[in-house]
Amino acid sequence: MTEGNFVDYVKLNLTSGNGGKGSVHLHREKYITKGGPDGGDGGRGGHIIARGNSNLWTLYSFKFKRHFSAGHGEHGSKNRSSGAQGEDVYIDIPLGTLIKNSSTGELIAEISEAGQEIILLEGGLGGRGNWHFKSSTRQTPRYAQPGRPGEELEITLEMKVLADVGLVGFPNAGKSTLLASLTAAKPKIAEYEFTTLKPNLGIVEYRDFRSFVMADIPGIIQGAAQGKGLGHYFLRHIERNAVLLYLIPSDTNDVKKAFEVLRSELQEYNPELLDKNYIIVLSKSDLLDDELKREYASEMKANFGDLPHMMISSVSQEGLIELKDRLWNLINESN
Repeated sequence: MTEGNFVDYVKLNLTSGNGGKGSVHLHREKYITKGGPDGGDGGRGGHIIARGNSNLWTLYSFKFKRHFSAGHGEHGSKNRSSGAQGEDVYIDIPLGTLIKNSSTGELIAEISEAGQEIILLEGGLGGRGNWHFKSSTRQTPRYAQPGRPGEELEITLEMKVLADVGLVGFPNAGKSTLLASLTAAKPKIAEYEFTTLKPNLGIVEYRDFRSFVMADIPGIIQGAAQGKGLGHYFLRHIERNAVLLYLIPSDTNDVKKAFEVLRSELQEYNPELLDKNYIIVLSKSDLLDDELKREYASEMKANFGDLPHMMISSVSQEGLIELKDRLWNLINESN
């Protein structure tokens, strides 16, 4: 999936349908010249309904259509015939999408299951026909209720990427290069920070025709939990990853401190993120000679102890097979 096709934040304008008018009608037949009231009810206006769709991975379809209007209810007619209901409008939304009121910021709902349906706006009620208002003292009422108007609402959709493995690291840590090495994805790769501005997804092929999904998420900077850099824009995507891969480049001055900063930003944003399975990976090992590799291996052993950690190179492919094995085991532990 290319970065241009990945849309994870949109605003939509919704309008539900108006209710139909109740009918004012008096029953008339050949031999009945003064029949009673028989005006039917107006039909309900159409609802706007959000529906979870597991086949969608992005909000890209809303890039070109952001206004949704439901059908209006039809008016009532004679013989107590009710008007037809307005056509409901279903909006298919990827799983893991938050629906918020754009004006207040209030969370309306979260789409988490395929087929889940939530009425975002109810259509206006149809008006009652004049037969409802007949009484012993008012036998031929000549009025009926108008239908109620529909409602309008502006909502914001915020999608959280669903992936088995999420790459977590500072800008220019080599996340996009790793994703390109393990999958058929073609993320933008360059030598400057924040090359990745939107998450990229790729499918990692594993043994026996098995596979898992990996997400390259925009880089963290210190203070991201307060919204610095891309801040909250990327942090929400990590919430739906089963396993986190902390990627730290070999040219980092203090590997342990870098890891602690990444963990602290996640903890400040959402402490539950620290409960996820993870692995610490030192990238760009092709820049190191054998002696430096041994020194880094000893340092990582001293700093991280029994915590899962390893060293790789996306360029020379060093350690990538072992990495896939370890990620697969962590994914299955998480399930």
